[in-house]
Amino acid sequence: MQINLNGKRREIQEGLSIGELLRQLCLRSGLVAVEHNGEVLAPEAVDARVLREDDQLEVVRFVGGG
Repeated sequence: MQINLNGKRREIQEGLSIGELLRQLCLRSGLVAVEHNGEVLAPEAVDARVLREDDQLEVVRFVGGG
């Protein structure tokens, strides 16, 4: 199945949750901001949200510095 991740098409397995996808990408949900189909998700919500064909997902990593 295909989704749009940060503006690019990406093939993922069917039935994958956003939390599972983040783990596959080696990202921790508490260290990223996730928008799913226009809705910003709380970190604790990513494991319950299952991705579907053509979903729009934006993931932004927090970067610190000085």
